[in-house]
Amino acid sequence: MTKDPKKNKGKPLSKWAVFTSIAFQMAVVITGGVLLGIWLDTKFENKYSAFTVSCSLLGVFIALYQVYKTVKDLDNDNE
Repeated sequence: MTKDPKKNKGKPLSKWAVFTSIAFQMAVVITGGVLLGIWLDTKFENKYSAFTVSCSLLGVFIALYQVYKTVKDLDNDNE
């Protein structure tokens, strides 16, 4: 099976755009988690900043899931 080179002409630039958008999505989700945790810690005072730690870790896991899903979808498009 040979692929038509005309079809793949715009693909490398679109892949760079996808990976760049992934980085921005990760930054927004993690920052949102941290800010939510800080707000919760000021609203419900506690000794160890538990909400900040918990929400920031939740933000990291959500961001990593988004990366996994995006890369998986990108891989499925290539097949």
